[in-house]
Formats: sequence, C-alpha cells, structure tokens
Amino acid sequence: MKKLFAFIAVLLLSVSAAVASEGTEKADKAIIVIDMQNDFVEPEGVLCVAGAKPTIPAIRELLDYGRANGWKVVYIVREHRPSGLDVDEPRVPLFTDGKPGYCVPGTWGAEIVDGIKPAEGDLVVAKFRNSAFFNTQLDLILRRLGVSTVILAGTQYPNCVRGTANDAMSYNYETVVCTDACSAKTPEVAEANIFDMRNMGIKCISLEEVKENYK
Repeated sequence: MKKLFAFIAVLLLSVSAAVASEGTEKADKAIIVIDMQNDFVEPEGVLCVAGAKPTIPAIRELLDYGRANGWKVVYIVREHRPSGLDVDEPRVPLFTDGKPGYCVPGTWGAEIVDGIKPAEGDLVVAKFRNSAFFNTQLDLILRRLGVSTVILAGTQYPNCVRGTANDAMSYNYETVVCTDACSAKTPEVAEANIFDMRNMGIKCISLEEVKENYK
C-alpha cells in the first residue's frame, strides 16, 4: 500500500510539473557562460585569470551561433557580500583587513565583461561557490525550459568550469565544454583539466566541432 501511495504521489507531481510548464519558453540546448566578470577577466581584476580575456571572441561567436539556433543563454555570475560572509573559506582574507573582496554586487568587478554582455531574453544566475548548480536555481530553470544539452563557456577550468561540468553530468545533462571558449591561468592547466574531464565522459570539443555537431 505504501508503494502504491508513493507511486501516486510521484505521478501527481509529474502531472503538476507538466501543467506548470505548459506554455512556458522551451529550449533543448543552453549555453552556460561562467564567471566572465571583470574581477576574473580584466588585468585589473582581483582574481584575473590570464587566459580568460583572449576567449571573449570565441564566446561571442558561440553566443551568436546559439542564439541563431534558438538556444537559451544563461550567464553564471559570482556574487559575494562585502563582508565576505558567503565566500569560500580560502578566500575570506580577500575580504578582511580593509580589502575590498571581489564580485561584490554593484561594483565594477562584478560586472560581466564588455563584448559579451547579456542580450534581451538571456538569463543571469548568481552563485556562491565553484559549481553553477550548487545552491542555485540553475537546474530548476534548465528543466523548466526542457534543456537536455548544456554547452559550457567561461573561466576557469580547474574551478568553476570543471565543477559545473561535473555537476551537469551528474544531473544527466549532455555536457559539452567548448574548449575555445574556456580558459585557465596557463595552457598547461587547461590541457590537464580537459584531459581529466574527457576521461570522466564530458565532451570537450572546439567551437567548430560544436557547430558541426549541434544545431
């Protein structure tokens, strides 16, 4: 009897979810742009990633391609309170002893870099840790849209790109890392992480391969 009630409950939840989604925007693919903010991209940024700025043209091209094909674009941004109360423990010192911290809302460092600003209809989701899925609404939004494939762009490989890719795979999304549109501090760091992610089963392919394989 308990199993029957559990089955009915799941069925009702599925039906209500379908009704709630009826008539809402749909997209089977989404580009996830990770942490392309001034504090991570520009040389004056608090945590500048050396390889990030050179990827802007590739990210812009990927965005143009995705929008032309009806893909959803979701920008993931770091946001932290000025006190550093919600920051990762190792980075607390960046917020103490008079230091300004990084990616504080309303500051230049928190803004998405020029050249790839969000367009009308794009979404922006804030996060507090490496993965764009950790304690955010990203999974909820993607499922409501009907997304089955995510294409990742942004910075940086060993932290936020890799953390997001691993969680996306864990949530059963087809996970694609566009290697021309992602970055790390050095090419060696990038290659090491690409090697690891490929061995996990995550697709790490070039922008041209994305265009060849995904419409």
